[in-house]
Amino acid sequence: MSEDNIAAVTEDIYKALANDNEEIDLHIARLKEALAAAGLKQAAFDPARLPNSNRAGRKLMQSYFKKRGVAVVFE
Repeated sequence: MSEDNIAAVTEDIYKALANDNEEIDLHIARLKEALAAAGLKQAAFDPARLPNSNRAGRKLMQSYFKKRGVAVVFE
């Protein structure tokens, strides 16, 4: 069940990133809770689905999420 929750929150994050980071902090908090419930330490994202999938964009995303307590890796 929590894997489905993580997938749903991840999808919401992709949508928020596409909409100029609309409510991104709310989705990051939800992702942090879902990861904790599942006992996971990091979230995986597909770089092809990011608006800025270049190295700078990925590093910026990792940094922003890390400041909010979520480790990000790219598949």
